[in-house]
Amino acid sequence: MQHTMSAITAVVLAAFVGYAGAWYTGVVEGNFALLLLLATVVTGIYWVVEKLVFLPQRRAAAQRMLDEHNTRKAALLKQGFSQVEGDVEPARQKLLMQPWWLDWTAGLFPVILAVFVLRSFLFEPFKIPSGSMIPTLRVGDLILVNKFHYGVRLPVINTKIIANHEPQRGDVMVFRYPPQPSLDYIKRVIGVPGDEVAYLNKRLTVNGKPVPKQAQPEFFDGDSMRYAKAFQEQLGGRTYNTLNDDERPAFVPGVADFKYRDHCNYTVEGVVCKVPQGHYFMMGDNRDNSLDSRYWGFVPEANIVGRAFFVWMNFGDLGRIGSFE
Repeated sequence: MQHTMSAITAVVLAAFVGYAGAWYTGVVEGNFALLLLLATVVTGIYWVVEKLVFLPQRRAAAQRMLDEHNTRKAALLKQGFSQVEGDVEPARQKLLMQPWWLDWTAGLFPVILAVFVLRSFLFEPFKIPSGSMIPTLRVGDLILVNKFHYGVRLPVINTKIIANHEPQRGDVMVFRYPPQPSLDYIKRVIGVPGDEVAYLNKRLTVNGKPVPKQAQPEFFDGDSMRYAKAFQEQLGGRTYNTLNDDERPAFVPGVADFKYRDHCNYTVEGVVCKVPQGHYFMMGDNRDNSLDSRYWGFVPEANIVGRAFFVWMNFGDLGRIGSFE
């Protein structure tokens, strides 16, 4: 039995390592949520069987050894041997010890379960990979995303089971990239269902009302070694800064053929879109360097991951740690 379970566990662990290696090398498109779910299920099965079968078996074997030792000791005492040598405790502890295949499965289950629950339903960490949200978020920022703010969703399939808040204009939201849902994107919510969003000549208007915008001191981007015009916007009760590049034109080049594209009107001045029901219009704060809803369309409600709210680390700049709007 021990050899069989050891072999089975070796195959299972090799499959996980093989999948992770194929994901890392780009052979397959990985899905961490699915991998974590499978790890939780597999280690959970081992944990249950350990509690119900393997641990009782080891305890019974240890008790039999102890009983045999006590029986032998009693027999020797009857024969007049007052000093009986031999300590069975090390051997007993060895019998009670988990074999490696349980240590790497059932032993890890509580930790994996805690990570699964925390990541799936409470908070999930993300790393900002690009500059589309500069100056609010910088490349290398490690952020926390509130997974339950917009409702509790089942992992992997992302189906909402408990409703909570609806996304509001101005929220910084993480979502599954509509053209490729395996990728997570982060942008700011500009338009909610039913809104008319216009971004013409680099001026944002929502439902016919210009979003308040005030000029700020120029922003220096250390990565590109360039200055950009900075503006302070107020949307949905939130105040944040945006950037504009005078060298970039106002029109939107390379627009994809997305769902509900007929809700948008593109001109040399920019774009005007009517947000369909159940969808959201997203834009990056780095307005001229952001691949967002202007290019690939609206974000369905089913693609929502959570609301970003806190930078918990940036190894290049510890001053970045803190909340943001």
